Amino acid sequence: MTLLVVGGSGYLGGEVCRQAVAAGFDVAATYHRGPGSVPGTRWHRVDVRDRAAVDRLVDEVRPRTVVTTAYAYAEWAVTATGAAHVAAAAERVGARLVHVSSDAVHGGRPAPYGDDVDPTPVYAYGAAKAAAETAVRLVAPRAAVVRCSLIIGPDARSQQVSLCLEALSPDSGVRLFTDEIRVPVGVGDLATALLELAEGDYAGMLNVAGPEALSRLELGELVARAHGLDPAALRSSTIAESGLTRPARVVLDTTRAAEVLKTRFRPAEEILAAAKS
Repeated sequence: MTLLVVGGSGYLGGEVCRQAVAAGFDVAATYHRGPGSVPGTRWHRVDVRDRAAVDRLVDEVRPRTVVTTAYAYAEWAVTATGAAHVAAAAERVGARLVHVSSDAVHGGRPAPYGDDVDPTPVYAYGAAKAAAETAVRLVAPRAAVVRCSLIIGPDARSQQVSLCLEALSPDSGVRLFTDEIRVPVGVGDLATALLELAEGDYAGMLNVAGPEALSRLELGELVARAHGLDPAALRSSTIAESGLTRPARVVLDTTRAAEVLKTRFRPAEEILAAAKS
């Protein structure tokens, strides 16, 4: 099966490519700045903001399935408009589409969020992700749209782990929030789930996250221990003290994912344990 990974040079996209190649897929992937390093992948430089370029790529690759992981935190045109371009191209050639969204579409509340809860973004990145979801669902109604939480791995290639390690430095000034609650998911587990969806026919929204809710500080403490460092060196604060506009408690209800997927989602401590090996 020919698989196109849009954003294949990124952290998650690279893991999707790695697993797909190992599973025997014919893998093509996109990059914007520089190609990834996954052997067996055919790399294509594409700016997803350019609809004509996206169409040309899809016509060249003729994928059976497209997995979209591309985003830019501070650029609407990449995150939202780019997603629409990819969805339209995939639908035009009849390709299966799996689009990766984010729990950033939610504004935060005590109760867990079900798969079909409408977005209530409170900051620009969440709004861009919500717009991307809307475009994908309108243009490609057969697509699977995956809302995931913080993506973690055993080393500093994960932005979340890198931030925690930075917070351990006395000179960094980074403070980890005690009231920003998420359900971290392992990059390998998420990639496995995306490929499982790529080979299936599930359509619609699907929450994909780990099995436990953790604050940023609690995640930092796990990262510190996994790397043999002292968690006491971490400094903390609350979202209000930081002056930032961010959702506080965003916990995804993954009941449906447990029914749909065979993938096992590991707790953060198990994912991070690989740092010791």
